[in-house]
Amino acid sequence: MVTWIVVAVVLFALVVLGLAVRPVLARLPRLRRAAVALQRRQAEAEALRSTAEALQERAEALQAQAATTQQRVALIKAKRGG
Repeated sequence: MVTWIVVAVVLFALVVLGLAVRPVLARLPRLRRAAVALQRRQAEAEALRSTAEALQERAEALQAQAATTQQRVALIKAKRGG
């Protein structure tokens, strides 16, 4: 008699567990697609970050070049004026 009660309780617990897990298992394909989309966006963000860093370096180089050019123009103007 006690064995049947134990078996019934265990089976009931398994049924409740199955009912609780079912919605999660139903969502797995959507979660997998979302994870793949997030990984793709992460790769795109990494590519954009490296492009932004390259652009930043190029802008700094151009800024230094512009400062040098401005100094040269100032020297030329000073020599012509003096």
